[in-house]
Amino acid sequence: MLELLTNPDAWVALLTLTALEIVLGIDNIVFIAILASRLPVEQQPLAYRLGLLGAMFTRIALLLTINWVMRLTDPIFEVMEHPFSGRDLILLGGGLFLIAKSTQEIYEKVEGEHQQDIKGWFSGLPGIVGQIMVLDIIFSLDSVITAVGMAEHIEVMVTAVVIAIVVMLVFATQIGDFINKYPSMKILALSFLLLIGVLLTAEGLGQHINKGYIYFAMAFALLVELLNIRFRAKQQAA
Repeated sequence: MLELLTNPDAWVALLTLTALEIVLGIDNIVFIAILASRLPVEQQPLAYRLGLLGAMFTRIALLLTINWVMRLTDPIFEVMEHPFSGRDLILLGGGLFLIAKSTQEIYEKVEGEHQQDIKGWFSGLPGIVGQIMVLDIIFSLDSVITAVGMAEHIEVMVTAVVIAIVVMLVFATQIGDFINKYPSMKILALSFLLLIGVLLTAEGLGQHINKGYIYFAMAFALLVELLNIRFRAKQQAA
């Protein structure tokens, strides 16, 4: 461990991996914010904390069982000569879940209809946190595989995950409040999740899509919407 503290390569890997973990965790924060908005205001900060802490423990657990995680890329069966691995099935299931969830949320926002009849555990804090934990596994899988490819030491990987989660915990509530404050931003966030769902589904089916293009499109759409919000605020003030 002391050798790592004096190893420049380890510090570079830590900083790079921490930044990457934060970027890869943004979609997780957006999903948590969307689900947490269904809870009473006083329960939302707790949902953020439980969701992100769940993501941290999930990623650390996957890192500590890295040999099993890497075996998830081995083919399990074939369909029409296309091999499917455990990773493919997880990404496919998570992608379809995100598509269904995002589509449902967008429909409810646009049509103004809410499923008030769904009550109890599933729509309460335990149910919301449960849904967050399921998606944590999906989002964590690629993050962990990326971490393994970028760093050699498990200590560096775990430290990067912990630092990234702490940073996200600091800003999660502000991001959630911002998304909930502007209805158009909430629709945009849901559209991002829908796009990520399509991306995960495509990867689960073996179709690689460069994530750089996706993140650039998201950043551009976000910039346009921020300009629209600024423009509308100036119009209302005039």
